[in-house]
Amino acid sequence: MKALNVAMIGICAALYAVIGRLTDLGITVGGVAFWPAAVIPAVFAVLFGPWTGGIGAAIGIFIRDMLFHGDPLLSLSAGVTANFAGFFIIGYMSRTNLSWKKTSTSAIIGSITIAAGLLLPTILLPTESMAYFSFALSSSEIILLFIATVVASIFIMMSVAKFWPEWKNYGVGAITGLGVGSAIIAIVVWAYSQVFFSPQGYFKAPIPASFIPIIFVWTFATEIPFILLLGPPIIKACYKAYPSLKISQKTET
Repeated sequence: MKALNVAMIGICAALYAVIGRLTDLGITVGGVAFWPAAVIPAVFAVLFGPWTGGIGAAIGIFIRDMLFHGDPLLSLSAGVTANFAGFFIIGYMSRTNLSWKKTSTSAIIGSITIAAGLLLPTILLPTESMAYFSFALSSSEIILLFIATVVASIFIMMSVAKFWPEWKNYGVGAITGLGVGSAIIAIVVWAYSQVFFSPQGYFKAPIPASFIPIIFVWTFATEIPFILLLGPPIIKACYKAYPSLKISQKTET
């Protein structure tokens, strides 16, 4: 790894930790904070590569978590893992000129990941879902909702690819990477709360399994608008100021 990348990892981590803590507004759902700062490692991942964005995000979220809840095991198992995976994927896919075939494949995989993270607990735990959401879905309704979620996600990805072709790879990478990261956070936070809960701990009681989709949707929905809307203009401004950052993309066929 080049000295520039090491330096950028440090800058990314510092900005992510500080700005993230200043902009989370103290709002959390299921232990997961409101997080507009997600755009920071997304930008670094595009400009300096997936390893820079992924490692910078992992270190940054760990620092922020120590400032917020002070539980290193929770941070390492959920935040660090999810942030590294999510922003590595964003950086990798953004810097690869995907063919339409691979764009479509990535869109389908990312959409199924999102739909599964949203619906799996409802399918496996219908009783709990009724208790916490005041309704239960039939098998046919679950299938229809799954299909609708996949179709809607694919539509968003393909719309970005069609109408903003310059940002096709970034859009697909953002949705796929954030979908994977959100799934990791939702599942690991739930699992962690089942074991490490106490009156003095971060989790006072176990989080119900039916909250997994809530955590998933909250994580995804509160980060993706900032990554998709703020990322491109920031990246374009960086390219304009430092043209050398705009590398030729590797073409996938």
